Amino acid sequence: MPLTFTFDPVVTPDLRDGILDLWTDVTNAGGAVGFVPPVTREDVRPGLVRQLVSMAEERSRLLVGHDEEGRVAATAFLTFNTHHLMTHWLWLYTVMVHPRHQGKGYGRDLLAAAEESARTLDGIEAIRLTCRGGLGLERFYASCGYKEVGRVPDAIRVAPGDDRDDVVMLLPLT
Repeated sequence: MPLTFTFDPVVTPDLRDGILDLWTDVTNAGGAVGFVPPVTREDVRPGLVRQLVSMAEERSRLLVGHDEEGRVAATAFLTFNTHHLMTHWLWLYTVMVHPRHQGKGYGRDLLAAAEESARTLDGIEAIRLTCRGGLGLERFYASCGYKEVGRVPDAIRVAPGDDRDDVVMLLPLT
């Protein structure tokens, strides 16, 4: 059954906790979403608080997907540029699908919903994201229409002796 996506949902305590659980579960399953496993909800909470503050300051918007049971199953944050020469594109951050739903095509659905949401925003001509090299993520994003436009070798230190490339991907909307 497909996910139900909502752009700019009202952030309730249940939604906040659902995103926190999702972020924790994705990280602990090996997802490249800003942390290295193992993590607890308390490890992840400051990252979520930063995202919620960004939303309250209207610097970013939330896209959330719920599964058939009403649980938070996917998220992405669409974040505006503050530099006046770069306001025509936005960043896509913290792209996540819950591990119990991976392999069902929900990642593609999430990216399609993010593209659709970005197209509703005035003046946005492209979506940019970064991903951690070494996991095949750039191939997945490329299969969804994103193009690799840059790579910083060894920019992400996952652990001592385990450095990964920071891969920059772009999806033009025009």
